[in-house]
Amino acid sequence: MGTNDDDKKTEGQLLSEKLCFDIKNCWDAASEEALKEIESFAKKYRGFLDRGKTEREFVEAALELLKDLDFKDMDVLLKETGRLKPGARVYQNIKGKSLVFAVIGHKPFPEGINIVGAHVDSPRIDLKTNPLYEDTELAMLDTHYYGGIKHYQWLTIPLAIHGTVISKDGFRRKICIGEDEDDPVFCITDLLPHLAKEQMAKKASDFIDGEGLDILAGSRPFKDPKAKDKVKLRLLSLLHEQYGIMEEDFAGAELEFVPAHKARDLGFDRSMIGAYGHDDRCCAFAALRGTLDLAGTAFPEKTVVCLLTDKEEIGSMGNTGAQSRLFENFVAYLGAKTLDTYSEISLRQCLGKSSMLSADVNSAYDPNYDSVYDKKNASYFGKGMVLSKATGRGGKFGGSEANAEFCRKVQGILNRNNVQWQYGDLGKVDKGGGGTIALDVANLGVEVLDCGIPVLSMHSPFEVISKIDLYTTYKGYVAFLREA
Repeated sequence: MGTNDDDKKTEGQLLSEKLCFDIKNCWDAASEEALKEIESFAKKYRGFLDRGKTEREFVEAALELLKDLDFKDMDVLLKETGRLKPGARVYQNIKGKSLVFAVIGHKPFPEGINIVGAHVDSPRIDLKTNPLYEDTELAMLDTHYYGGIKHYQWLTIPLAIHGTVISKDGFRRKICIGEDEDDPVFCITDLLPHLAKEQMAKKASDFIDGEGLDILAGSRPFKDPKAKDKVKLRLLSLLHEQYGIMEEDFAGAELEFVPAHKARDLGFDRSMIGAYGHDDRCCAFAALRGTLDLAGTAFPEKTVVCLLTDKEEIGSMGNTGAQSRLFENFVAYLGAKTLDTYSEISLRQCLGKSSMLSADVNSAYDPNYDSVYDKKNASYFGKGMVLSKATGRGGKFGGSEANAEFCRKVQGILNRNNVQWQYGDLGKVDKGGGGTIALDVANLGVEVLDCGIPVLSMHSPFEVISKIDLYTTYKGYVAFLREA
């Protein structure tokens, strides 16, 4: 059948196809088989996210997957073998809150390694060290929020408590109350509209301050007319009976309040997932699964490493954060146990020739808040994984910026593997900004590019992502680890 002249492409159309970067909607090109894979991956992610609402829980769940695939604790394996040979699968559990694992490749250590790194902590409400008090026969818990939150978003939503308590006898107790249907939940109360005239006149940032985020925990008194603070006493009695906890145990405990709801499909078409903790556990899960799936199907040329860190939401400080030596120590350990002759020079050679995707989320364009986004440089739902050349805020302060050569290298890998990508900045130049763990690893000499999933309502108790962006990003991490 012939082609009508009207169907022929003009010179301008052909030139546009050649020169312009056309970012399509990934759903349009998805086959029926791909749609099944996307749904399957999303279901696994939802289940994993419900299990891992804190950094400790995420690491614990990840370790189960590692052990199922015959990964070994590095110290244990080295006691058995003394060396790390190509094909070895090893991990280091950093105080139960960060995790690094690797598959040793064929190429020598000084030729570099391929890394995908994410963080597994999320904004939340923490208890203070002396939290429990009674006021007007209500038991309350004094809190200190963790990470960047809008305080008012945490009012009147069901909260669950997760954490770890070390008792006086040294016994470690795991706490999780509020996730099962039969569990009680907790909440931060709010003022009724009838009395909120002055409150409603305040700026959103002043609506409720950090000291006002105390949690309602009980109201039933202990039956003893001579006891003081009977509601507080009954609550302590219950905690001691069920968990062996005494009041002084709060002083060093890690007790975190998170939204009690589970991850859910979102929208009539079920194309999205709404949940607490997408930032940055959606990228962490994609990085985790991508590294494990690569290890299960191919023997890597270069050693591949997955880095999952804590404390990013408060600056990556501390001995489980990316600013610590945990990653550098792990890489040094790999070198010392794979080379016949290891030196500081070989470590620096390895880091200088290594490549990393900093797996962190970006802000998706939101039509409800158009004024803070640059539409030409925003990331969008359904358009695939987001490459962010630079992070930071106004003037690119406090962030990392990848060089042109490495950006092109990553783009080439994604193009060859038919992984759709888009570029995206966090928002307009002087509207705000943010950072990732990229700069901490880049400071070691590693080539790093931020690369992740667009998110709506970031840092809220109920964030939203697109299923196809999650899956596309996972495929991108696999391609990078295999070819970088």
